[in-house]
Amino acid sequence: MPHQTKIDYASAMEPLANEGQLIAQAQAGDKDAVSTLYEAYVQAIHTYIGYRVESDIIAEDLTADVFLRMVQGLPKYRDFGAPFGAWLYRIAATQIADHYRHNKRVVELSDNQPSDDTDPFGKAAKNEERARLREALAALPPDFQTLLILRFMQGHSHQLVASTLNKSEAAIRVMQHRALNALAQQLGASGKVRSYLRGEDS
Repeated sequence: MPHQTKIDYASAMEPLANEGQLIAQAQAGDKDAVSTLYEAYVQAIHTYIGYRVESDIIAEDLTADVFLRMVQGLPKYRDFGAPFGAWLYRIAATQIADHYRHNKRVVELSDNQPSDDTDPFGKAAKNEERARLREALAALPPDFQTLLILRFMQGHSHQLVASTLNKSEAAIRVMQHRALNALAQQLGASGKVRSYLRGEDS
């Protein structure tokens, strides 16, 4: 019987109420459980990857790779207290790194993604501000990019970010301050950094 879990994309990546049971069922080969986990997390993973790569086509391909590796890795997955979503973000980060390693080129991010509800940048008032923010993010170290995207664009907790980056929450709080300062230097507008990240009008 198909699982009837309702997915709320506004709070995507929040643990599902029956997530532990779903993971166990998926590990046992239950295709409906695998499908439910996919539907719960695919939008957030795609959004995260979309901020890190140069086109939506590549983001879609890498997202598919993430969930292929999720299925392949489920038999060996063990819950050690970290969110399941953090495991998926780590897989995504590896896929992004592999993508750039294989291409061996620096890609300038452009404002070529549609302005809709799946793209928080679409809330910004001016197209040039969105392009400017993408370029500023691309200039930061990968861990800073991940922290800023997860914390401010997707609204995740320090705990999930810490699990994703394999650091303590205290270290993440320090890194967050440094990442914001680094982004402010790139943008040249420290007072607007948080509003830029949240897609608020200037």
